[in-house]
Amino acid sequence: MSKPYLQKLIDVGDFAVWIVDGFYIRNTLNREFTNFGQHFRFPFIPKYEFWIDKENLTHEEYFYISHMLTEWYLMNNGMDYDNAIAKADSAELRERKKTVLLNKVLDEKAESPKAVVKEVYAKKVDKYHDVLDLWIVNGEVVRGLYFIDFTEGGHHFVYKFVPVSEVWIDGDLSQEEMPYVILHELHERYLMSQGMDYGHAHASSSAIEYACRHTPSLLNEKLAEELKKNEEI
Repeated sequence: MSKPYLQKLIDVGDFAVWIVDGFYIRNTLNREFTNFGQHFRFPFIPKYEFWIDKENLTHEEYFYISHMLTEWYLMNNGMDYDNAIAKADSAELRERKKTVLLNKVLDEKAESPKAVVKEVYAKKVDKYHDVLDLWIVNGEVVRGLYFIDFTEGGHHFVYKFVPVSEVWIDGDLSQEEMPYVILHELHERYLMSQGMDYGHAHASSSAIEYACRHTPSLLNEKLAEELKKNEEI
């Protein structure tokens, strides 16, 4: 078995579902690969394979399979990606709503609609506390309750459900990859706080992140620069 394949999860009809090394994919094939993908979204994936990034905190593989089945069949029949993902998101969310966890947090949110449910927070990263509150979060809760397409990380200027003083990083990322995503979110957060739109801020953040992925010796210097800028927010 060669990269990016880690293990075969299951066969679903004509499809082979593989657990893959997302860190490797983002570093070498496509920075925009996130939790999962299928051929019509990422052409480097064989047509009859579904790829799911290795998860470290949650186990959402079967939600992702449901999503990719819907998305693949719609796009195979000519639907564009934006419409296909909207329908696939709906199919995935229906499955998520059947879980005990999501029903629990829905009840909690109904009691306190303006508060972030406590199940979101997995661990606080104290080394950033002088500038902001950086949290490792339970992506399954965030995706089920707030935004189904939440991936890797986020901040208030993209997701209004994130408190303004916080940055959220998905706990499913590996420890090795988290600093690159933190760099991306800090850079993007600062640019958007200064009035830049998301599209341009995201592109700039992806560029600096990708540069550091290819030259890791730059990472600590760039993180320090972005933390300094975030002190102004």
